[in-house]
Amino acid sequence: MCAYVVLADDDPKQADLIRLYLEREGHSVGVVHDGRAALDEIRRRMPDLVVLDWMMPRVDGLDVCRVLRRESDVPVLMLTARAEEDDLLLALDLGADDYMTKPCSPRELVARVRTLLRRAGQTAAPGAARRTEPAFEESDPVYVVGSLVVDPARFEIRVEGRPVDCTPGEFRVLEVLVSAPGRVFSRKQILEHLHGIDRYVTTRTVDGHVMNLRRKIERDPSRPERLLTVYGVGYKAAEPGPTAESDDAAGTRAR
Repeated sequence: MCAYVVLADDDPKQADLIRLYLEREGHSVGVVHDGRAALDEIRRRMPDLVVLDWMMPRVDGLDVCRVLRRESDVPVLMLTARAEEDDLLLALDLGADDYMTKPCSPRELVARVRTLLRRAGQTAAPGAARRTEPAFEESDPVYVVGSLVVDPARFEIRVEGRPVDCTPGEFRVLEVLVSAPGRVFSRKQILEHLHGIDRYVTTRTVDGHVMNLRRKIERDPSRPERLLTVYGVGYKAAEPGPTAESDDAAGTRAR
């Protein structure tokens, strides 16, 4: 699968190494060394995937990611020396599709790029324009769970009539859970349902998306009522009712 990849990294040696491995995989690579140049190149060439360093001059990687998510659904792999969970959640919340801490293995990076391209259904020629709307059919069902409404055809979420912005990854996780309220999905099941068997997007990615969704759709994210944790198993969407409570809130195993 040949693709055009924009690589934005202010470390020339690391960028050259990553470029070499990506080109060996058959991809074309455009290398830039600051965030402003990254935005210019992405807008000019419409790449199939972006590898984006967090810390860059002029415009940092997080701001680049924030702008991209307003303009495109191009897959983004974030690179950073930051390894704290809060940093992972922030990157995912701003729309990154995957996250690697540096120093990273170029071979693993290539494998993650391959996975992201497969997930995106990339089959067009390098540089071809990407869809900016999710590829759902108009006949897809609208899920209504209490005051939570999820409309895949329109890529819309509403809570008590209020629209909720989310990333594509967050939307996919929520769609899986609300498709069967009360059913418990393991983290592995969520990954397999969304992307197929995927070695490189981890269960931490699912946890990050759920945490970010709770911030957006729960009255009190520390005591979730809509997206519930079943410890040792996974997550479920609560069935409509006044007494739903998760392990997070109750401190006991959900039944």
